[in-house]
Amino acid sequence: MSDSTQGPAERHVIILKRLQEHGYVTVSDLSERLGVSEVTIRKDLEKLEKRNLLYRTHGGANLRNPYVLDRPLNEKVTLYAEEKSRIGQAAAQLVAERDYIILGSGTTMTQVARHLPEAPELTVITSAMNVALEIAHLRGVETLMLGGTVRPSSKSVVGPYAEEMIEEYACDKLFLGVDGFEIDYGLTTANAAEARLNRSMINSAQRIIIVTDSSKFGQRSFRRICTVDAIHRVITDAAVKAPIVEALEEQGIIVDVV
Repeated sequence: MSDSTQGPAERHVIILKRLQEHGYVTVSDLSERLGVSEVTIRKDLEKLEKRNLLYRTHGGANLRNPYVLDRPLNEKVTLYAEEKSRIGQAAAQLVAERDYIILGSGTTMTQVARHLPEAPELTVITSAMNVALEIAHLRGVETLMLGGTVRPSSKSVVGPYAEEMIEEYACDKLFLGVDGFEIDYGLTTANAAEARLNRSMINSAQRIIIVTDSSKFGQRSFRRICTVDAIHRVITDAAVKAPIVEALEEQGIIVDVV
């Protein structure tokens, strides 16, 4: 039997199997693989979602609920703690003497800050108060704290003043954490003001390095930061699905699995 003659039940089995294997599926890939139209695939996904077997997203579906809420920092800090520590250490090893770097906010970014070397003439710009406190004692490191409105949930600042400040600088590297990461849709965060500041940070850096634990892949939060083609490198943990790594590497993005 060819793929194009399969009925809905057979297609649903294949869709759910691929979801179990990869964590997410796309409409375009399923359409090509099963030999049916994208309209048919969307109807299949809608039926499966009504049975609570998947969560539809823009252009596909996820096994888990992809919509992430804005959790307080103290709730996030215990999640994937070992993985975040390894990711932070790997990210810090990319920092060189005389670098000008930007560190975003979040619990993974705290781990990057904790592993930073005392590199001579290193300049660090950050929007996160907890990150600034982690590196303030490092000898030879100049810390620049952005100003703005404090977000209690992340202990970081956002707003027009922070955006204007960061746009005055030209930096070597940006290390950025995210709440959600979908290959087709892009990188997302739970706060709209945070997304705007993150975009300003991206515009101010030559190399964009995403530091995120593997649970963020296939997730989507409230506001998009950028599409995947805006980034250069991803550092994540060993639980990341192989198809995700392959898809990123096909776009020329370096992926470090730690």
